[in-house]
This record gives sequence, C-alpha cells and structure tokens, in this order.
Amino acid sequence: MLRRFSDARSYTWLSIAAALVTMGLKFFAYQLTGSVGLLSDAVESVVNLVAALVALWALWLAGQPADEDHHYGHSKAEYFSSGLEGALILVAAGSIAIAAWPRLFHPQPLESVGLGLGVAVFAAAINGAVAYLLWQGGKRYRSVTLNADARHLLTDVWTTVGVVVAVALVHVTGWLILDPIIALAVALNVLWTGLRLIRESGYGLLDTALPQADQETIARTLAPYRSEGIEFHALRTRSSGARRFVSLHVLVPGAWTVQQGHDLCENIELALRRAMADTTVFTHLEPREDPVAWEDQDLDRRLEQVEDSGAQR
Repeated sequence: MLRRFSDARSYTWLSIAAALVTMGLKFFAYQLTGSVGLLSDAVESVVNLVAALVALWALWLAGQPADEDHHYGHSKAEYFSSGLEGALILVAAGSIAIAAWPRLFHPQPLESVGLGLGVAVFAAAINGAVAYLLWQGGKRYRSVTLNADARHLLTDVWTTVGVVVAVALVHVTGWLILDPIIALAVALNVLWTGLRLIRESGYGLLDTALPQADQETIARTLAPYRSEGIEFHALRTRSSGARRFVSLHVLVPGAWTVQQGHDLCENIELALRRAMADTTVFTHLEPREDPVAWEDQDLDRRLEQVEDSGAQR
C-alpha cells in the first residue's frame, strides 16, 4: 500500500481525509452521549484537520527548489509546520480544559453510551491506521512534518482509548465526576504532546547537529582516508527537514597538486553522500604542514568521541 504514495504530500491528503471523517464521528459520539470527555476527543480532531492542512502547505513549500533568495532550498518549512502543529495542540488543550472545568462542579448524566463509545472506537481505529501509514511515510521520506503528524494522531488514539474507558466506567458506576476528570487528563496529555513538538521544531530551526548514528556513519566513512594519512577537522553538521548538511576541512600534504586535492575531496564528498542519502557535503582543502590549518581541530576530538562511543556498544 505504501507504494501507492509517490511523495510525502500524498500522505497529507490521507491525513486530511481521516481528520474530516473522525471529526464527524467524534462530534456525533458527543451529541449522542453528552460526554465532555468525548467532546475533548472531538476538539482534538479539529486540531488534526488544521494540522494536516498546514502539513500539506509545509511539504509543498519544502519541496520547492533553491532560488535567488533561498540558496539552501526551503526544507526548513517543515519545522514551522511542526511548531505550528504544537501551538495548535496547546490551543486544543486549553479548549478541552475550559469545557471540562464547569462539569467538575455540575456533573451531568450521559445518554446512549454504548452507541457513542462504538462510534468513538471506530474513529480511533481509523486514526491508528493512518498514524501507522504516516509514520512509515515519515521514515521513507525523512519528513519531520509526517513524523509529527503521525505522533499527534497516535496520541489521539490513546486519548480516545482513555476517554472510552472512562466513559464506560461512568456508565457502569454512575460516578459522573469521572467524565470531566478524564477530560482534564486528556488536556494535560495533549499539552505535553504540543510542548514536545514545539521543542523539537526549535531544535531544527537552531541547526542542531546530526544525531549520534549519523555522526558514527561519518566517522566510519572517513576512517579509511585517515588510515592513509589524510587528516580532517572542523566538522560541522546540521539538518534541514529531510536534508543533511556536512562540512569539514581536509588536510593533505602541501606538495600535492590542486588536481590531487580536488580529486580527493570529490571522492570524500561522494563517499559521504553514498553513506547518507539526501546529504550536501562541503569540503575545504588545507595543507597539513601549515600551523594555521590546525587552529580548528574539533573534528579530531569529536571523531574520537564517536569512535569510543561506538566501541563501547
């Protein structure tokens, strides 16, 4: 089934369709039962729809080629989508809390609980299936946006499960106070998800270094060249959406010709791109006999740390 989706944006159309369906189902469940817990679940589905629309825009913009004003492309647009989704989730958490708070002091009886819960479970099943597909798409395209949307939908699934259990307990025990309590618990869970998405979006916008696994891949790729006497330092890495960026200094004998140094840098860049897909590599050639070339040696320390970490595993 995954092969039917030819690009990352195709997944967002699936997310939009799922949001529309589940939103209708959950509001219908709320109308049937009058449960504020189910209302809180329905409110989160509204956020799902808005988030999916924002994701569609972000993936379209991220896919635009580099131009005169954006030399490195537009891939960081995905981080704005993730951050905006987090902000919308915070709004949803506040809305849920506002709706649930009065019910703490004035609980209300529930109606048609069996049918309402059945509708809610069906909506959760749809969200669970779509979350799985989005997660697979996020891994396939290394998309921050799809990963964020998948985690949000998965949170929605667990939210629905919790609400269904709580509403069922209300129906069985008659403890009406459980309904607003579970709604407030949902609000706290949604709040945590939103804060986490905003934090991760901020990390991306601040050009955080590539993760440890990528650092180890870089160290392994450069190791054969180091064994031949080639030195490296000033390694700097970052990611921008699905694209990785790696820059480093390459130190060679000063007696080498420009052609020799150029060929070596081309081979190193090609090796790194083969080891890590969607990677842009910048190399800077320096003579290793020049003391000035050794002023920035952070790569040597970083490679040693990565190699030591890999050896300890």
